[in-house]
Amino acid sequence: MVRKHVDEENLRVSELPQQRDSLVPVAGGVTVVVTQAFGPTGANLVGLSDVSFDGYPAVTLLVRRPDGKEGLVHLSPIHGDRRKAGFTDIKPGTKLELFCPVSKKPLEKLGPVDDGSGADYYGIYLTPKLETAAVVMLTNVWDHYHSRIVDDNAVVSYWSRTHPD
Repeated sequence: MVRKHVDEENLRVSELPQQRDSLVPVAGGVTVVVTQAFGPTGANLVGLSDVSFDGYPAVTLLVRRPDGKEGLVHLSPIHGDRRKAGFTDIKPGTKLELFCPVSKKPLEKLGPVDDGSGADYYGIYLTPKLETAAVVMLTNVWDHYHSRIVDDNAVVSYWSRTHPD
């Protein structure tokens, strides 16, 4: 039996309309766009609002600051694009709690970021199976840009940075 590695029903390859300073194409101009992402109970986090980035619906999370104030943050689904909208009144370096905006359950903690920052990785899943073998790893520190995309246990974001051609 051949194992299917690519969810072809949800795969879309397209050109972005324009290049942005916050978006640097990698791996020969290929850009990774998250078109579906799921919280800890299976709720889809893409397209929960009318916020979009270059025509792609945002990934929405509920975040809570240490002072207890919380709100929805809409993240660009384009890997490497640092744009976000919504509840962004947060000082850089602030450690946050991350939640699914639908179920209000905390995102799964996947482990520490190995850079001495004190940040931890939290996961949003790329398939409804909710497996860490296919996950977007986000950090819980505001403006700490060390997200990773893992697909079939391979770190796609690392591969794309180290294989530019």
